[in-house]
Amino acid sequence: MNRLRIRHVTGYRYEGEVQASYNEARMLPVSSEGQFVLHSSLDIAPVSSSHNYVDYWGTRVSSFEVLTPHKELSLTATSLVEVRNRTHAAHPVDWELLANSAATSTSSVEQAKQTKLTEPSADLIELAESIASKHVSPCEAALEICTEIGRQVEYVQGVTGVQSKARDAWVDKRGVCQDITHIALGALRAVGIPARYVSGYLHPKPDAAIGETIAGESHAWVEWFCGDWRGFDPTNLIDIGERHVIVGRGRDYNDVAPLRGVYAGPFGSQLFVTVEITRES
Repeated sequence: MNRLRIRHVTGYRYEGEVQASYNEARMLPVSSEGQFVLHSSLDIAPVSSSHNYVDYWGTRVSSFEVLTPHKELSLTATSLVEVRNRTHAAHPVDWELLANSAATSTSSVEQAKQTKLTEPSADLIELAESIASKHVSPCEAALEICTEIGRQVEYVQGVTGVQSKARDAWVDKRGVCQDITHIALGALRAVGIPARYVSGYLHPKPDAAIGETIAGESHAWVEWFCGDWRGFDPTNLIDIGERHVIVGRGRDYNDVAPLRGVYAGPFGSQLFVTVEITRES
């Protein structure tokens, strides 16, 4: 078990004075299987009242508006989370049972459809189908599909953006965790395996000393449905374990963006982000 403290600072610096801004933040984790939130808070500057709720996908949301003139919007999310390794029990579900279960389950039926960000190219569909055809178990097929995608796509920062599509990153064979997750989602859904986007954090140093603070970043991985939900990190080719902290789930990145909003004022803004992760036990 790891006890991780996460400090995530993000916001916008505007080109001029903004008269008002209206925003949503998804930056705080929830307690769920494998993790327990001991403490979490979100500080907003300029000071603003907020409305907090859990969205349709189970993610904590802070909705707020700043109605005083400001040149910068800054959010600081601080969380203390106990994280355990997740167990991945065998799921004796074949393709027919999966299709029947997925079509009648409210937790999976909406995760079976492609989005603009996950729509796969023809050659990716062909790859996924060739792997799926070798497996009686959809869960084993999903694991091999995600592993193969993680092997083929190189992690490179700066070559894609938040609205980059899976098919473009697949052609280039480069991208970040968001792109690799979108590619995996498209491939899994193409062969009838419901899959969802997971956002959160990954402690980047497996052997970090207690009390050591590490520069990190937001992370993304995939969960697929094969009788139950099973997670995997295709970027790092590892199971979801005691270094992963879940913040949100959805159909793709657009459902779980850490910060989004609109503002009234001069055109132009610069996003800033820092993440610090400290192992406390």
